[in-house]
Amino acid sequence: MFKNKYLYVFLHIIMWIGYTALPLLNAFQNDSSRTRVNPYTNTTYWVYVSISSIILFYINSEVLFPKIYKKQPIRYFLSIVALILVLLWGRFFVRVTFVGSDINKSLFYVNAFIQYLYVFGISASYCFFSDYQKQQEIQRENENERLKSELSFLRSQISPHFMFNLMNSLVSLNRKKSDLVEPVLLKMADLLRYMLYEKDDKRISLENEVKYLSNYIDLQKVRFGDYVNIDFDVKSTGSSKSIEPMLLIPFVENAFKHGVGMIENPFIKVELEATNDELRFKVTNKFSYDKKEAKDGASGIGLNNVKRRLELLYPKQYVLNVSETENLYTTDLKLNFK
Repeated sequence: MFKNKYLYVFLHIIMWIGYTALPLLNAFQNDSSRTRVNPYTNTTYWVYVSISSIILFYINSEVLFPKIYKKQPIRYFLSIVALILVLLWGRFFVRVTFVGSDINKSLFYVNAFIQYLYVFGISASYCFFSDYQKQQEIQRENENERLKSELSFLRSQISPHFMFNLMNSLVSLNRKKSDLVEPVLLKMADLLRYMLYEKDDKRISLENEVKYLSNYIDLQKVRFGDYVNIDFDVKSTGSSKSIEPMLLIPFVENAFKHGVGMIENPFIKVELEATNDELRFKVTNKFSYDKKEAKDGASGIGLNNVKRRLELLYPKQYVLNVSETENLYTTDLKLNFK
């Protein structure tokens, strides 16, 4: 139940000290009206009662409950009854031998049975609660593993999707501006290096992510030239902050994918502002309703991917708004740093 084994042992010691001390406190109270000897004043009897209670508690919690209860509940309860009867017999024997035979047997067995039943109830409650905690921990571990696997798959999706878009850019550039292919290839190498070596990190600096965005946008500026009005506005890089790698690029890729082509006066505006508490990332592009349905099979992978990653990595820490107004498509992300 407790991850710290020393705390676990300490709490159990405190519990048993308190439990075994109660009969002693009662035994040594001055009460002139008593006509019978209090058996707890006898050390041997007190030790037997204490040890037998401890035996009942731990045999149930460490042996009978985990090994028998779920598989054979009837056998479990029969074992508990047999154990209590043995302890009762031993308790009666010690009582008569070391304290005296002046005893009401019926009352003795009823009181002793109730006491052992109380110990068993505490032990059973402890077992059920401990088992519940273990099951919850197993479920959390399984859920964490599932989420890790899903996140790993989402990250792996970025690579082919990203390379597909880069190759399209390179093919288009080769047809129009062959003299720029070599410098563009070098820039693409930097992008691929970032993708391969940074993508699997849990977090990277926001400054590196901004450099990656800047390189990608520069590549697109070379590709499209004056045909597309491209504006990249960075007010603060927030270099001390960290972020999931390649989290922002899908929004920009989507803008270039659907914001150019057979569109009059296309433009793409990317705005990034980072403070100590929040990241604001906004991408706006012009699009045509007439051309909106002309999508390839890979369309939408990037945005769906990043939305799911936001859900997994930044639950309740982000607000993502996607809007379409007057031929403008806008994605607006607000991300809280914690």
